[in-house]
This record gives sequence, structure tokens and C-alpha cells, in this order.
Amino acid sequence: MASTAERNDTRLDFFGAAPAGVAHLRGLEGYLRQCSLEQPLLHLVKMRASQLNGCAYCLDMHSKDLRAAGETEQRLYLLDAWREVPFYSARERAAFAWTEAVTLLTRDHVPDAVYAQARAVFNEKELVDLTLALAAINAWNRLCVAFRTPAGSYRPAGSGH
Repeated sequence: MASTAERNDTRLDFFGAAPAGVAHLRGLEGYLRQCSLEQPLLHLVKMRASQLNGCAYCLDMHSKDLRAAGETEQRLYLLDAWREVPFYSARERAAFAWTEAVTLLTRDHVPDAVYAQARAVFNEKELVDLTLALAAINAWNRLCVAFRTPAGSYRPAGSGH
């Protein structure tokens, strides 16, 4: 088994290796920052997808962004158990169910019940935007996990660090 140091060694800098490709993914993030979905909700679903994918870098990033935006520690700590606690709205719960179904496609191929739950609280454009956000975070997760992007150095904009 690899030591912790070996597991945490960055394999390559994907930003530097394929800047044009990464620029397009960043462009999608720019679109998402301007869409009508609430930014805290987008960070929560990105954090949930990152939990499912085991992406330490993205978990670090989105937990810091959420804290900077005023999210409570309790909601951050219990996100993995969102079904078991009363701290999330119906809209957030629908988004988390959609996140899990879209991220774990091979499990159930996005069941009709999950789609119906999402459509009850998101209009068509919002649901497409939410799915684009999930496509983006799943791409970032795969890049960061595959190339072992180290967690811990991210600082939210305006944090002064």
C-alpha cells in the first residue's frame, strides 16, 4: 500500500498541461455564476458530488466558499446525511437527490421519482443549469482525483489569505 506522502503527490498539473481545455471548463463555471440558481445551493451540490467522488481538493474548496458565504458548520458537517436531518429545504433536498442520481449514473440511471422531485421545485432552465453544474463538478472531481491535486491551499475570493 502506498504511503500517505505517495498518495498525496501530485501526478501532474492539468491546468498547465491542457490550458485550453481547462479554460472551457472555467467558462462553464462563469456561466453558472451568472445563472438564476442560488450560489449557496450550487456550492452545496458541488460539495455533495465531491463527497460522493472522494475529491479532497473540491471538498476543501466548496466548504471554504460556503463558510465564507455564511453557511453553518452544522449543515456542512451533516451534508452527507442530508436525508436524516431537518436542516435542508425541499429545494435543497431535491437538488441533493438529483446530484446523487446524476453523479452515480450507473446505480439507477436517474429514476423518474428523482426527476419528478426535482421538477417540482426547479423549472426547466434551472434543472438544466443544475445538471450543467453537476457535469462541471464531476469533471473537476475526476481531474483532481486522477492527478492528485492537493487539498488545503484554496482561499475563497475576498478572504484576505
